[in-house]
Amino acid sequence: MRLPCIGHDAHASPKRRLDIKAHLAAGFGEVFIYHHWQSEKMTDSSQAPADAIPQSWVDHTPGGTQPYLRLMRLDRPIGTWLLFWPCVFGLALGAAAGGRSFGMEPKDWWLLVLFAVGSVVMRGAGCTYNDIVDRDIDAKVARTRGRPIPSGAVSVKKAWAFLAAQCLIGLFILLQLNPFSIVLGASSLILIAIYPFMKRVTWWPQAWLGLTFNWGALLGYAAMTGTLDAESCLLYAACFFWTLGYDTIYALQDVEDDALIGVRSTARLFGERAPLAIGIFYAITFILLSLTVIDRFNIHGITPLPVVLLMPVLLHLMWQTVRVDVTNPAACLRLFRANRDTGLLIAAAFVAAGYVSLP
Repeated sequence: MRLPCIGHDAHASPKRRLDIKAHLAAGFGEVFIYHHWQSEKMTDSSQAPADAIPQSWVDHTPGGTQPYLRLMRLDRPIGTWLLFWPCVFGLALGAAAGGRSFGMEPKDWWLLVLFAVGSVVMRGAGCTYNDIVDRDIDAKVARTRGRPIPSGAVSVKKAWAFLAAQCLIGLFILLQLNPFSIVLGASSLILIAIYPFMKRVTWWPQAWLGLTFNWGALLGYAAMTGTLDAESCLLYAACFFWTLGYDTIYALQDVEDDALIGVRSTARLFGERAPLAIGIFYAITFILLSLTVIDRFNIHGITPLPVVLLMPVLLHLMWQTVRVDVTNPAACLRLFRANRDTGLLIAAAFVAAGYVSLP
């Protein structure tokens, strides 16, 4: 057996490599040391995931439901927000395509509720599926070993059943949309099914997440218009680069553990240059968002106004970029969570642009 931290990956901590080499020099076999390393990673596996919010509402629910609520990540709502906001962008842009502002018709609010509930359910389903596939990897990573499946709180069989139940709820929500949107939404399952395996084969799993997580931008637009066009694809591209940025920040938490077990990410790919890469991703995000609002909301020839409304977004993205510290996982987690506010700022800009630029 080849140990994951000896001659396997240059990104592994030098201290960990030296510790294992010392054990080898003392006469311990690689198999013994490897399993000792695994047992250390699994110590106190019943603890809550390291990136969970302390004392969330989930902690006050009946004990038997808590592992399933955590499997859905309801104790960590940031992922739901990041799935929901692109849907709102698409809905607002779709309303503008119809020549009106978002929120002017009852249909807008009904769709908003459907996408809100759908974001909770499908984010939960995606996390459940991801945890089933990644259970062996999660057991070796300090931040994730307390998740319900690797900790033993939920069996794999029960996790599959729970996943099926969530998918049925998601299907019910999808069937409330127009036929084009139903087909479009169902097609996202291909991306979802493949995503957990991408970290094993490419340095760019964050790119696949960008394709997957922002499908709601297309779906929201299609739910409003019954079709897709260049503006909706431009919005999708903007969201894609936004995800590349914030998920690289997120992955910086796990660089050392990922190096030990051979998991790839853009955080490991860029290393100390990650802040520069994140800045580039965010710059492209702002440019594409600007092109989207100029093209769709420039109804009365007031070209600068929609872009001005996006300036808080630019400032927030710049703030994130300059605050990235590749050596501080806790700070990276805080910056990642701050993207909930980024989404709110983008949504507010899109809705406001509709009210100032459209009848």
